[in-house]
Amino acid sequence: MTSLACGSTLSLLLRAANPNNAARSLHLSSNLLPGFSHKLLTASSSSSSSKTVGVRVTRAAAQVAEAVLVDKEDKSRVLRVGVICGGPSAERGISLNSARSVLDHIQGEDLHVSCYYIDSHLNAFAISSAQVYSNTPSDFDFKLESLAQGFQSLSEFAEHLADSVDIVFPVIHGQFGEDGGIQELLENNNVPFVGTGSKECQQAFNKYNASLGLSKYGFVTVPSFLVQGSEVNQDELSEWFASNHLDVNSGKVVVKPTRAGSSIGVTVAYGVSDSLTKANEIISQEIDDGVLVELFLEGGSEFTAIVLDVGQGFDCQPVVLLPTEVELQFQGSGDVREKDAIFNYRRKYLPTQQVAYHTPPRFPIEVIKNIREGASLLFQRLGLRDFARIDGWFLPSSTKSLSSSEDKFGITEFGTVLFTDINLISGMEQTSFLFQQASKVGFSHSNILRSIISRACLRFPELATYSSKSSQFQKNLNSSKLNGTSKGREGFRKVFVLFGGDTSERQVSLMSGTNVWLNLQGFDDIQIKRTPV
Repeated sequence: MTSLACGSTLSLLLRAANPNNAARSLHLSSNLLPGFSHKLLTASSSSSSSKTVGVRVTRAAAQVAEAVLVDKEDKSRVLRVGVICGGPSAERGISLNSARSVLDHIQGEDLHVSCYYIDSHLNAFAISSAQVYSNTPSDFDFKLESLAQGFQSLSEFAEHLADSVDIVFPVIHGQFGEDGGIQELLENNNVPFVGTGSKECQQAFNKYNASLGLSKYGFVTVPSFLVQGSEVNQDELSEWFASNHLDVNSGKVVVKPTRAGSSIGVTVAYGVSDSLTKANEIISQEIDDGVLVELFLEGGSEFTAIVLDVGQGFDCQPVVLLPTEVELQFQGSGDVREKDAIFNYRRKYLPTQQVAYHTPPRFPIEVIKNIREGASLLFQRLGLRDFARIDGWFLPSSTKSLSSSEDKFGITEFGTVLFTDINLISGMEQTSFLFQQASKVGFSHSNILRSIISRACLRFPELATYSSKSSQFQKNLNSSKLNGTSKGREGFRKVFVLFGGDTSERQVSLMSGTNVWLNLQGFDDIQIKRTPV
């Protein structure tokens, strides 16, 4: 994961040291979150433990249940959070990593975490923290019957949650997590939860429906063609290619499932025949029965932006952090098609030297403002809640422009901003965009996760007492990074974070080093450099 080592170049502190970038970085930072300081909340209370309620529990499972339940009479003293991970999609392993990260950073005397797992067949289990810290779901999937508390149905699981936790934090990525499945189950059983409601999830998670919504709300969208199940009309697709000035035999497009996260199943195709072949592969692999064929955005730069809701209760006031530009890098590759590659699942989650991240993006200030304004509007228009990640592309004016009305949102003098993907539950691994972007305004992993949970509590009167105003952001507003009084390079203390090595534990060292690096970025007088060894 050499690409992660590039992260040190993301620091606004380092950008500020460059005279050409200083004004730009400070201008962006000082306008980042206006009015946020008195609105961002963080959970607080104190702790306890309790007896279990048995549901087909073995002795080992009873011990799990004993560990995860807190007595109702102590409810006023501790916020009981149920973290649910897993799910039926190929992102089950990433979900487990997110759950581990959440558990690492929110557990405390004032907040008790219970962990739950949904397997690939939608069976629900209460699991121990030891299982959460497994490398992959396959490490414990086969042990669930004997080591976990199982539930006979999802309805029984929901009833258990209603009695055993105060609020649920779903970290299921993809199907059943972001498509409204788990949200509908919780809503039907009146269980409070973090994040967007079921109907809004269904709309935003489906890429085709989301694109229609974007167009309806006046945003520039990427031209696309829907392949639904076996109902494929090659002539219609050929006409779509021609209408978008693409060669029917070699025109370059992106083929992707309408309902899947983390770029699963996303690929590049060339011409009508290749597009249909790859669409049929997605359908035959049962990734999805709907597939989008989209224009390949030549010369564009991909970005992603984290949006946080800082409103009170149902009053939505989204704030967008500094976006991140995703740069694919290829060194010495002679494969033209490899240079057409996309930010796929492997490049997101596995070690690679082919990706670099830039926060803020290397775009003109007006474009960054447009991205942040657009992401905020989308968050409101689509009815999202608490937090989300919104991905898109910036096409410079020098590239081939899309045929679009000038009055569409996203048209700037420097180029076009397009939003393409709505992520209802952003990844929460240690190096995720959520934590990278939050660190730029001085938030630690714990700060940002607790703030999100506290914000969600405000929607539920019975949980309002668990929310208390945080002074953390006020401290950050007064810091040199946000008020435009950044010190010169000589005012910093240099800290080198060394990680890696030649042992089998170097991957663990990488995660530890990255965690230290991200948390140290919240300090104003430290210049951090990560060094792999």
